[in-house]
Amino acid sequence: METARFFDGGNGCLSPQSVYNRRMSETQFYPPESGIYYGLDRPAAEEWGGRLPVALVFPGPSRLGLSTLGWQVVWKLLQDEPGIIVERFFWEGGDEEPRAYDSGRPLSDFPVISFSLNFEEEYRAMVQMLDRANIPVRSADRGDWPIIIAGGPLSFMNPAPVAPAVDLFWVGEAEAGFPKIISDCVDYVFGGKSRADYLADHVGMDGAYIPGLSKDPVRRVLAGSERELPEPGHSCFVTQESEFRDMFLLEVNRGCPYGCRFCAAGYVYRPPRHAQVDVLKRAVERVNPGKVGLVGTALTDWPDLMPFLHWLQDRGTKFSLASLRYDGLTDDMLTFLRRTGTRSVTLALEGASHRIRKAINKNLKEDVFLDAVSRISKLQFNHLKLYLIAGWPDETEADYDELGEFLKEIRAAIDAGKGKKKTGVGHVTIGVSSLVPKPWTPFQWAPMATEEHLNKVMKKLKSVVKPIKGFQVRVDKPAPARLQGLLARGDEKVFDLIEMSACQGLSWKKALRAWDGDMSAYLDRERGADEAFPWECIETGVNRSFLRREWERYKAVQASPLCGKAPCKKCNACGMGSWLYDRPEKD
Repeated sequence: METARFFDGGNGCLSPQSVYNRRMSETQFYPPESGIYYGLDRPAAEEWGGRLPVALVFPGPSRLGLSTLGWQVVWKLLQDEPGIIVERFFWEGGDEEPRAYDSGRPLSDFPVISFSLNFEEEYRAMVQMLDRANIPVRSADRGDWPIIIAGGPLSFMNPAPVAPAVDLFWVGEAEAGFPKIISDCVDYVFGGKSRADYLADHVGMDGAYIPGLSKDPVRRVLAGSERELPEPGHSCFVTQESEFRDMFLLEVNRGCPYGCRFCAAGYVYRPPRHAQVDVLKRAVERVNPGKVGLVGTALTDWPDLMPFLHWLQDRGTKFSLASLRYDGLTDDMLTFLRRTGTRSVTLALEGASHRIRKAINKNLKEDVFLDAVSRISKLQFNHLKLYLIAGWPDETEADYDELGEFLKEIRAAIDAGKGKKKTGVGHVTIGVSSLVPKPWTPFQWAPMATEEHLNKVMKKLKSVVKPIKGFQVRVDKPAPARLQGLLARGDEKVFDLIEMSACQGLSWKKALRAWDGDMSAYLDRERGADEAFPWECIETGVNRSFLRREWERYKAVQASPLCGKAPCKKCNACGMGSWLYDRPEKD
């Protein structure tokens, strides 16, 4: 079939890429010096020319990798290193050897391979990529180079499930030294030194966890000061091929002060830090995007949010917000959002009942929440999305009966906001996920709900929502959530399962049946107060004793104060003050 052609008003034929790039350039301009690739443009496939080739791998589809801010930050950091050349890799599946996205070179040609691990399900893809490249998937079976390095959130939450495959985990934030870890490889590769030499020489370095060699817990490294994020991340690729089409992503904050007891972001990214508004403005001015996506937790806590949004509007830049808190939705903000084209609002309920929300430290005030819903409807937003988590320890049917009554109050608040008008919130979507207890949270001691219980709860939710006009519920499947729980809280024995699924081409379901491990032992029991965890090879800065107290407070349904109200050294409730400022000197 002949390739489709587009015509530009008599000026000749344009390729699809040229048409797309022209359309992009009519609304926005990305100066060459901005370092941003837009449309279908890609980095040039350069000759290596005596530089060290590094494969930067996102073990998933390109549309997700091109929407992942952390992976793009690492790409930019490595691009600025003079002694190396970095190439992008993604994984769409299949039996062929993975090849570089830009040059087409095979993965096996690269002496340094660095994976970005963001979600537990990516473990299998990582092993698949090594296997398809004929690279031994276990570190112990690799004679020498390549070296396999892994970074991303999972590397400092729980590296154990893939530790047999990885030579070095970067523990912490990339801006705090990751380029040096990579550039250090130059002298070893070109100097004829071995992978073992490199690893031995990096034992004891902050941020470098080396399975089998690191003896003491490895200290997480972080960027910026106690409250400031000096170099917020941003997109390097703005394209229709990404999940967030044609959007320049910009990081506003890192970490979260609320300390919801189930949420890893509130613990592993402490202390919470904000970018300075002038830094963000300079990034927008340098890149001049058509649309900006603001990334962060609890964006409404940022005091400069509204001035920044007005500034974007004044310069003709569209925007999208990642998350909003109900108690930060002022009339001015909602009016501005509606006037600038926002049609839907997403709010998090998390727990089904007041008791659960208090126990998880959500501290939601129901009257304030209902008032926010009423004002949202009054301003004629047409879609309200609610987010809920099911499967809390000790939850009962009564919690979901209470939810049903509260949803009716939300329905009434919507109608009150409409008043005599017929327009307002027209439909409400409730998205329900299953609770997956994560490492480095108070829930690391918690049992996970069984598949039977979760199925029962999802059925109950459907029955509760069904009678309410304009409401619909979307529930996830418990089996994948249980698998995620196993991968999140597993030890090195779980790698046998991952390897079996990846290398033998088995579905997770079939691999679990063939695996000689016991999922129930990992998930279905409350852990003992003194039980050691496989992820404690990492030191995040938050005391185990603090997390344990928070778990006990969950069971006692007691709330805790926010993080960040006082300087870390003065507060030190979680131990972060001592960890940051009173570190003993190394021998």
